[in-house]
Amino acid sequence: MTALSSENCSSQYQLHQTSQPLDGNCLLVLIILGKIILNILTLGMRRKNTCQNFMDYFCISLAFVDLLLLVNISIISYFRDFVLLGIRFTKYHICLFTQIISFTYGFLHYPIFLVAYIDYHLNFSKANFPFKCQKLFYFFIVVLIWISVFAYVLGDPAIYQNLNAQNVYSYQCPFYVSIQSYWLSFSMVMILLMAFITSWSEVTTLVQAIRITSYMNETVLYFPFSSHSNYTVSSKKTLLPKFIVCFLGTWLPFVLLQIITLLFKVQIPAYIEMNIPWLYFVNSFIIATVFWFNCHKLSLRDIALPVDPFVNWKCCFIPLAIHNIEQIEKPISIITC
Repeated sequence: MTALSSENCSSQYQLHQTSQPLDGNCLLVLIILGKIILNILTLGMRRKNTCQNFMDYFCISLAFVDLLLLVNISIISYFRDFVLLGIRFTKYHICLFTQIISFTYGFLHYPIFLVAYIDYHLNFSKANFPFKCQKLFYFFIVVLIWISVFAYVLGDPAIYQNLNAQNVYSYQCPFYVSIQSYWLSFSMVMILLMAFITSWSEVTTLVQAIRITSYMNETVLYFPFSSHSNYTVSSKKTLLPKFIVCFLGTWLPFVLLQIITLLFKVQIPAYIEMNIPWLYFVNSFIIATVFWFNCHKLSLRDIALPVDPFVNWKCCFIPLAIHNIEQIEKPISIITC
């Protein structure tokens, strides 16, 4: 695998390059099809009626772009050589479209992370729009991000020269790995590791005492409340181990996958790496981060907690707000570790 030369790409988008046979169009179609199936399964497993934030709208748009890419390369792969609207399409355009999508996906990680964080942070203020206006606002932001990144990729001279440098008759098709994805994954894993090391004893105690209980017709994890403690909702030290347990309880396999990928320096093409499971993993991490930094503003009575499609963060706060939950709802089972 050879890295893109510094003359062709600036440090802002250092993307790694490798090659695969251009004739392996069938394999590429199968890879994209598998990714689409994974996206559909992930969207189907999420909690219903959670399309209330920016990340959900972007995930839907990503599924649409993946489907559009699959349709395009499938048509070109089937007809091989044809003319449409005065433009001649050959099997080389399969490689070209995939490269453009890879570059585009590679630049999306930081903007998506930043916008999602701002979106959740604003949920703790009173600057909320009416629901219909909010949906239109999210739709506009998603479209704006896609157009901006596409325009940047197609308009950047270094990327344009790199795309044109590929020989049309070559049997090698390069694909790219985003450096943004690497550093984002590295940062999240390191933060989780430091958080776990900082509160590993509290995490161990919680895991040993966790109960599954029913609250408001939902099954939640119950962290027993000590009547002799001075825990409050605003205590970051108290919430941190509970966040770790909730987060790892849902995403531990994904965290281990990130660690393996980082340790062995696995180079995953950007058109595969940017997927809906990855985005929901980042989404849960962002929600936990926003909760932790704004824990002094949390109030179950006044603020509706942002809905996570996969993690029920409310179980981190219920024991702090309802000390007699054991008398209200009888635990349905106990987990012992």
